[in-house]
Amino acid sequence: MRRTPSWTNWITNPITNGLTSSNAIDSMTTEDFTAASIAVAEVVALASELIAIDTSNFGDPEKVGTEQPAAEYVAGKLAEVGYEITYVESGARGRGNVIVRLPGADPARGALLVHGHLDVVPADAAEWTVHPFSGEIRDGYVWGRGAVDMKGMVAMTLAVARQLKRDNAVPPRDVIFAFLADEEAGGVVGARWLVENKPELFAGATEALSEVGGFSITLGGTRAYLIETAEKGVLGLRLTTRGTAGHGAMLHTDNAVAKLAAAVDRLERHRFPLILTETVQEFLAGVSALTGEPFDPADPEAAIARLGPLSRLIGATLRDTANVTEFNAGYRANVVPSVARATIDVRTMPGREDAFLAELAGILGPEVESEWQRMPAVHTSFDGVLPEAMAAAIAAEDPGARVLPYMLPASTDAKHFDRLGIRHFGFAPLRLPPDLDFTALFHGVDERVPVAALEFGTRVLHRLLLAC
Repeated sequence: MRRTPSWTNWITNPITNGLTSSNAIDSMTTEDFTAASIAVAEVVALASELIAIDTSNFGDPEKVGTEQPAAEYVAGKLAEVGYEITYVESGARGRGNVIVRLPGADPARGALLVHGHLDVVPADAAEWTVHPFSGEIRDGYVWGRGAVDMKGMVAMTLAVARQLKRDNAVPPRDVIFAFLADEEAGGVVGARWLVENKPELFAGATEALSEVGGFSITLGGTRAYLIETAEKGVLGLRLTTRGTAGHGAMLHTDNAVAKLAAAVDRLERHRFPLILTETVQEFLAGVSALTGEPFDPADPEAAIARLGPLSRLIGATLRDTANVTEFNAGYRANVVPSVARATIDVRTMPGREDAFLAELAGILGPEVESEWQRMPAVHTSFDGVLPEAMAAAIAAEDPGARVLPYMLPASTDAKHFDRLGIRHFGFAPLRLPPDLDFTALFHGVDERVPVAALEFGTRVLHRLLLAC
């Protein structure tokens, strides 16, 4: 991997690197700039090199971040073609973020923010076919942690941003490219910190593109590209029970572990009410139109069951979910502890936070203490110039394909940018093989993305940014 110079002195103020692309473009003809040829040619290498930079996020905001080397890499690539770089460390040392702006033809129009995160979830190399931080290219795929989530999209964005600058392209409106830290831990020392402390970096932005959407599924012989227009809310829920400590050989009627285990079991068995949002209705109606299978609004689960592996993703958008992810208690085999704790990953439907908490109290009972951190659900309608441009860009590269809005049951940095009034769409365009269980690759073992999909997405993104 090619090393780049350190940009760590560019902490708060944008500066000009001093490089220009004139030497590169003087030797090329106008025809060389009529398509995303250079971007397509380099996107796979960019993805591979980004994956090879280990930016594992272990979720501790007090520790030095891992994103700085990747941010330096991105900054170097953008500076090569003449961008004015803003490098910011967000809230903690090593939390590198890179933001650049490409001026558009109409400064009065709201700017488009294209953002992606540089951090990834950890990976155990012993579980993988290839090393998760190799960026290996094998069997038509780029392999490694972040290939899907989301260094593949970062590479497409970087490749297109570089080509637009080389071409002296002027998009219809300003485009802000942002490469961010800490999304995998909720963006606390990433997008949230930037929104709260450096909102001027996103001045004028009214709409945004990022993960998780734009990927294809095959329905009734037709490819449909899912555009994320909504996200469920997040409650980071922590439960605590207390009891009487004592020797494990004695009789106990006030066992904190037993009380917590019973409460978690009740929560696991509980089914929250089914709610059919406008986004999910629109998605299922589109699926019905493409497949010819009827969609009964009174029984949406039947329609979702026909989606195969995708049903895990879409099924989670019908109701609140609460899954235990951590359970901690005790310190010796023969000691009954006085305290037990559990962490619950809660995702709430839009508008359901207060109702969920009221329902939760009844499930857990008075002996369980609860505390939480929340990020609200976000939603936008699937209309306007930008969605039309996304559909047109997809159709130009994949004639006959359709686009469908959907709700993401997980969370992205969109929740933070929503606080600035920025309308969000998940759009990382990838044309995928119909037999690839794509959603299982997010945070999964042997994460990988097809080479052809990266090249396809680069062409689509290039078309989109020149049209919207």
